[in-house]
Amino acid sequence: AYNRLPVNGHVPPPSSPPHSPSLRSPRFRRSKRVRSVGPPPAYRTAAHRLAYVILSVLLRRQGIFLFAPLIYISGMLFYMGTVSFDAGPVVAHRPAPGSVYRSPQLFAKLRPHMDSDNSTADAVRLILLWLRKFDLGVKLGFVSSVCWLSEFEAEFRSELGFIRLVCKFQSGMGNVAPRISFKMAILTIWKNSYRSGEWRSCIRNKSSEDGLPDSNGYIYVEANGGLNQQRASICNAVAVAGYLNATLVIPNFHYHSIWRDPSKFSDIYDEDYFVSTLQNEVRVVTRIPDYLMERYDHNMSNVYNFRIKAWSSVQYYKDNVLPRLLDEQVIRISPFANRLSFDAPPAVQRLRCLANYEALRFSSPILTLGETLVARMRERSVSSEGKYVSVHLRFEEDMVAFSCCVFDGGKQERLDMDAARERGWRGKFTKPGRVIRPGAIRINGKCPLTPLEVGLMLRGMGFDRNTSIFLASGKIYDAERNMAPLFKMFPLLQTKEMLVSPEELAPYKNYSSRMAALDYTVCLQSEVFVTTQGGNFPSFLMGHRRYLYGGHSKTIRPDKRKVAQLFDNPNIGYVSIS
Repeated sequence: AYNRLPVNGHVPPPSSPPHSPSLRSPRFRRSKRVRSVGPPPAYRTAAHRLAYVILSVLLRRQGIFLFAPLIYISGMLFYMGTVSFDAGPVVAHRPAPGSVYRSPQLFAKLRPHMDSDNSTADAVRLILLWLRKFDLGVKLGFVSSVCWLSEFEAEFRSELGFIRLVCKFQSGMGNVAPRISFKMAILTIWKNSYRSGEWRSCIRNKSSEDGLPDSNGYIYVEANGGLNQQRASICNAVAVAGYLNATLVIPNFHYHSIWRDPSKFSDIYDEDYFVSTLQNEVRVVTRIPDYLMERYDHNMSNVYNFRIKAWSSVQYYKDNVLPRLLDEQVIRISPFANRLSFDAPPAVQRLRCLANYEALRFSSPILTLGETLVARMRERSVSSEGKYVSVHLRFEEDMVAFSCCVFDGGKQERLDMDAARERGWRGKFTKPGRVIRPGAIRINGKCPLTPLEVGLMLRGMGFDRNTSIFLASGKIYDAERNMAPLFKMFPLLQTKEMLVSPEELAPYKNYSSRMAALDYTVCLQSEVFVTTQGGNFPSFLMGHRRYLYGGHSKTIRPDKRKVAQLFDNPNIGYVSIS
């Protein structure tokens, strides 16, 4: 408040009283300002006038600056193309190398060179470049299927150091076939001394023939999955039964909605041969005695089912399964796939190998037709002295759907894959929050190789169009379109459906495991085996081939991460890879 009296009693000099509140208002002060005389400034263009209006609004309404962050974010989203406007620009981003399937464009570019390629020198240069590119990611087994010119011998030897190849021309697989003399450590692996002896297959170490001790009980397992997953379950069951000194009941095959094969053990394997081969190692019976099944009303579902974690150790079986087995005398383990770890003692591993490579022999019908397929394949490989290449191709509809990769099928492929995922896995791929990135999957080498990519890979390695190839696979997705490029690159390619008549194949047609057993038989006896996806089939086959051929089987295992980048390179050429 205004004090009219001084505090100290002195009379102050007269001063003007304060202004009235109405005189202190901003409107009054603005009205007192000196206004410029003359017309407002003239602006040159409409843009200038618009800018003047915007700045005037901003300065007079300073609260609008609160919305500045929102305006900035909206502008950034608009610029990056996240928010779509009809009139707005769309910024195209370059995908990461190897994230897009461009093999069809690559094939169209290289096909004229493939069709006219009769040069051995070019093939040798290309193979050498592939070895450099892959850093030996591709196994060296294929070298016996191509020829190396002497001018490249020194360069190849200097890169690998431990291999020396001497090659001569002759008629054989493709335009050239090898006569190669090797000096490498792998050829002497079985001759290296080990505890004053030599490396030998563990199966040769026979156990005592004094007889088996009394059994601790019966083990009944249910093997789930496809042919080779069931095979793994059988081998593990033999190993566990032997370790626990138990009697193994012939495994029961669990029917699966994906494979849809109701086959029993005796439909695929020779049951009598299996029992007789293991008679000195593990007791195997076809059924549990009646006096024990009476406890359970002759119903296996009433038998205690032991739930075992995947990859359990043998110590777990000893500490947890054996006491229950001794009490119950009968136990059931379901499911049994992958229920035994790999780091088992040598005695347990030996039983695994014995079951896989000796005891498991295919049933007589499968073995007979399989040998027929091998004979006919060799007849069609006369130019290569009966030698042929086998390729395990995984490009069935369920494999493509499960991979979540994108190929060149467009809208129809997307619809087919969505339907296959829902049919086979029921909502697994559509769960809230699950994000599928096909590009990242391809970069990481998780996409199955297409028939076209397999053909490009083999042609790049030097296998020419005269190479005899056996293709082991299920029903290829969109086979007419996807298989056409592979047949163009390898006209001598054969499948089991092409080698036998429909009448011969009819008893196996609706049984996926039996059809896979036929493929297994033909691939087992091929000169070179090519695996494209991994899994149980190639793993068992590679081990079986090493066992049969003394550790020297030829196998091609491409590094799919590098293949994806290589086939996505726009500068790639048939002779030079940049």
